[in-house]
Amino acid sequence: MESRLNYFGNAVAGKVMKHLNSASKVVADSTLPVATQELVKIRASQINGCGFCTDMHTKDAIAGGETQQRLNLVAVWREAKVFTDSERAALELTEQGTRTADAAGGVSDEVWTNAAKHFDEDQLAALISQIAIINAYNRINVINQQPAGDYKPGMFG
Repeated sequence: MESRLNYFGNAVAGKVMKHLNSASKVVADSTLPVATQELVKIRASQINGCGFCTDMHTKDAIAGGETQQRLNLVAVWREAKVFTDSERAALELTEQGTRTADAAGGVSDEVWTNAAKHFDEDQLAALISQIAIINAYNRINVINQQPAGDYKPGMFG
């Protein structure tokens, strides 16, 4: 599979990615737990069918010490016993925030209230931002048909 265009070599795309990457750095430097950040990125990428991001973030999670068992169970997190209550709240917020077109009401008050029990205001801001940013990356890669499988942890600095 070949990508539709060399997105990573395009000047306009480079400017867009610079801003997305800067926003990602703000979230990465927040107090939102790194494991939660990666789980959010993986789950949104699975929902959106983004092979590139799923490959990237599962490999980054492993490099960061995540277990293979937990990664294997992200797609079925509701039935898995390996996630904390705060991770489960973040995964539910991710699903509803990613599937806004499918859920006429957007994110329910119940899901928001549950997330707010586990995260402070700065962490909630980081969580919302992480969901939005990964959805943007997913859409870029899906539209461009960016192939998956060649990512090496840290290759983008």
